[in-house]
Amino acid sequence: MSTERTDHIPSGRDRHRPLAPPAWLLNGLRPSTAPIPWAAVVRSAVALSVPLAVGFALDEPEYGALVSMGALSGVIGDTADAYRMRILNIAVPQLFGAVGVALGTLVFGHGWLAVGALTLIALVSGMISSIGTVASVSGLLLLLNAVIGAGLPLPQPWWTAPLLMCAGGLFVLALTLLGWPLRGRQPERDAVAATYRALADTLQAAGGPDYAEHRQQLTQALNQAYDLVLGRRARLHGHSPALVRLLTQLNVVIPLVEAAPAAHLRGRPLPPEIPAAVRDLAAAVEEGRTGTPVLELPAPHTPAERAVDSALRHAASHVFLAEPDPYVLDDRLGRPAALHVRARRAVRDMMLSRASWRYGLRLALCIGLAQSLVSLIEVERSYWVALTVTFVLKPDFGSVFSRAVLRALGTAAGLVIAAAVLAEVPRGWWDVPVMMVLAALIPAFSAKGYAFQTAAITPVILLLSDLLNHQGFDLIRPRLVDSLIGCAIALVAGYLLWPESWHTRIGDRLADTVDDAARYVERAFGAHPPTEAGLRKTRTARLQARRRIYRDLSDVRSEFQRALTEPPPTGTRAAAWWPLVVAVERIVDATTAARVRVDHGARPPEPAEVDGITLRLRALAGAVRSTTTPVRSEPEPTDDESGVLFSLHQELAAARAITDPRG
Repeated sequence: MSTERTDHIPSGRDRHRPLAPPAWLLNGLRPSTAPIPWAAVVRSAVALSVPLAVGFALDEPEYGALVSMGALSGVIGDTADAYRMRILNIAVPQLFGAVGVALGTLVFGHGWLAVGALTLIALVSGMISSIGTVASVSGLLLLLNAVIGAGLPLPQPWWTAPLLMCAGGLFVLALTLLGWPLRGRQPERDAVAATYRALADTLQAAGGPDYAEHRQQLTQALNQAYDLVLGRRARLHGHSPALVRLLTQLNVVIPLVEAAPAAHLRGRPLPPEIPAAVRDLAAAVEEGRTGTPVLELPAPHTPAERAVDSALRHAASHVFLAEPDPYVLDDRLGRPAALHVRARRAVRDMMLSRASWRYGLRLALCIGLAQSLVSLIEVERSYWVALTVTFVLKPDFGSVFSRAVLRALGTAAGLVIAAAVLAEVPRGWWDVPVMMVLAALIPAFSAKGYAFQTAAITPVILLLSDLLNHQGFDLIRPRLVDSLIGCAIALVAGYLLWPESWHTRIGDRLADTVDDAARYVERAFGAHPPTEAGLRKTRTARLQARRRIYRDLSDVRSEFQRALTEPPPTGTRAAAWWPLVVAVERIVDATTAARVRVDHGARPPEPAEVDGITLRLRALAGAVRSTTTPVRSEPEPTDDESGVLFSLHQELAAARAITDPRG
């Protein structure tokens, strides 16, 4: 059996090398390997430059700048793949942005009334940001545009700026939807095909040291594919044969995903024909091929090999079906509720969530401080202070601490570009080609990291601001000073003064995941109903539980990655608990592998053995909740190497050793 451990955490020697920049800073400044979205690059260049050209042509450059500002919001919010999701991701936040700029315009120049209004808007913005992705962008634009409306003299009457900025966002949406008639379901189809390719890579890595990394990529691909395909209500599936087929192709990959851990625990690579066959299925999904599959696979001998062979043949038989039956479609994750039901639940959860109120109050405090500061002290371009606070404190953008530092560095880099543009390029029609180039950099740089995105957005906003207030090169120094003030407010009032920043509930969240793993073991090996319908229901519940726990583990991993960028004590605590995150993932893998082996001929475990494992998992969860810093010890030896749960016993012993209070 493979016993490799992945996800290296820097040692104390690595973290304290003299004169070496901290790891979180190096990671933040290291460009991501994500590909550049060239379609988004072209779309951004057109969306931000055309309104400027129209504004100059009509001798209304301020109007053109406002439309381009709205287009900038649309470009930032265009993060979805499916066209129907893009409508929500772009159109809904634009409505919130219009409300924000209208409210900001109404309180412009009203002193402390503006301070109170923006503080209240910040509270609402922070709370709705906890609902989901679309709500998060909506909350961001609500506050950002309110700050702009309260800080800049915008054209009158009050509804002019909201109308123009909405026009810019809708222009981006129109450009985005141009490919819908030609591409149709292509984003969803690409996501399903990407899942098959990620699975092929995982099967090819089975038995080797790179398996864990590929399995995490498979989890992410599967999450994204299900999010896209199950994005609309289940009642529409029967009316859309293409969507039914995609959901079928996605569902039939689940048995193969389950078989992957069993194949990995064999300790040797699978025959190359198996990942090659899965890649052929990926091509069939992407191209929409139909017909009769031809598989040339080696004969299986062990339960794990039989599981892979059976799942692969089952998947192939459904991938090539032109018209799957929607009434026998097995729902693997549970069907989404109606939109109004989900909206009502989201609002209820937001109002009852301590975390939602906590973040809303934290953002409101920082915005209130920022606006109070610029009301009491003469600060040039004062609205930039609140804008910086808003960007830095976004909860789903990463660590507040590292983001504040990276934003300061990104702003400095962006100011170098802006200084050259404002000093050397004459105002007027030359702004159009310059904006086309700068706007194209936003999607390209955003794919590389937060600091790079800040460096790309800064000169664009400065150029648009110059068209509204005509300060030219004099914008540069105030922009840097305001950004540094905003970063300082976010670090002190939004990070250092809040216990949650230092004592992040990492342990509790990880403990909940360990409890989920115990319930998953019970579902996998508990008593099964004797009827076929009962067995099918039990299997579906187990599949749903496995998908949920893998998704939760992915979220926990992301939370740990964020915490690792914090200074002590949060960063050191996260580093200490990180091995347990990997251990829990391996426990779930071992459970899945054991269940697959039992399904294909291995002897099932005794109920007493299953009960013993679940008890130890729950004890482990309790230890995680009660222990601040784990104390590692050597794992206890395990017996009965012939049992189907031997690997699970090993992984559980290793996990318990991480939190052993005896040291």
